[in-house]
Amino acid sequence: MNVPLWVWALTIAGILAMILFDFFGHVRDAHAPTLKEAGTWSAVYVGIAVVFGLLVLAFSGPQYAGEYFAGYITEKALSVDNLFVFVIIMSSFAVPREYQQKVLLIGIAVALALRTVFIVVGAAAIEQFSWVFWVFGGILIWTAVAQVRGGGHSSSEEYHENAVLRAVRRLVPTTDEYHGDRLLTRVDGRRAITPMLIVLLAIGTADVIFAVDSIPAIFGLTEEVFLVFAANAFSLLGLRQLFFLIDGLLDKLVYLAYGLGAILGFIGLKLVIHAMHTNELSWVNGGEHITVVPEIPTSLSLGFIVVTLTVTTVASLRATRRQAERDRQPAG
Repeated sequence: MNVPLWVWALTIAGILAMILFDFFGHVRDAHAPTLKEAGTWSAVYVGIAVVFGLLVLAFSGPQYAGEYFAGYITEKALSVDNLFVFVIIMSSFAVPREYQQKVLLIGIAVALALRTVFIVVGAAAIEQFSWVFWVFGGILIWTAVAQVRGGGHSSSEEYHENAVLRAVRRLVPTTDEYHGDRLLTRVDGRRAITPMLIVLLAIGTADVIFAVDSIPAIFGLTEEVFLVFAANAFSLLGLRQLFFLIDGLLDKLVYLAYGLGAILGFIGLKLVIHAMHTNELSWVNGGEHITVVPEIPTSLSLGFIVVTLTVTTVASLRATRRQAERDRQPAG
């Protein structure tokens, strides 16, 4: 896929423009968005992502369009899983509802910057070392097993600060209360950071962990750096709206972990098969390619992802509805 520099520049400029529009159009004036507002703008960002995919289809063909849509849907599904952790972080730090938009948007911007670095590093590694596919495949299969063993999520779980946040609290004066949506303030003449900045660090460092499975996952669906970047960017751009849209529905997706585990395991297997076909490790089959199993086509990957997410969502909603009916029944 040959992507001219001007297309890269136009795509990046468009993404930055959407982030700035989000900040000045929605986040600058602190407020808790209504369900209608969150739903409308979530649909707008999904629509923009779909239009981008149709442009890829028109100018680069169905193969690359399929890779983009498979990557976008996978990253969007993984971002929903990430929202569970965001809910826990927001709850643990008691972030006022009207300030949560700003926290999420800045966190998303930081996440996009970090993931761009990971994408560049990952692409360079794939270009130089074919054995990276073995590593990526192993990471995804291990993550898939961890997802299934975890079995689910609950927004009532307790959030434990990581080493980065604990170090920040020890080294830098920190206030106990929020000062509006300010990140820095002065207490007794000394500059101090507010809990708002701690929350941003918490979300930013959490996304570094999320990238460990999301970046290998999308490289398992496409090796085109432009498509990897675009799918990640568009999946993250609508994350703020999605948070407020499904905040109250997250606990209903009781089987999401199993569905994501199946998807990550599938992509991990796809990467391992690709690693076999491109094998150059001397201690594996004498350095010769292993072509016993055919590579998994993009069309099959896209179909598997869509079907798995559909079945997972429907089964989750039915299970929670049945549980609610049982809870309403009188005891005895």
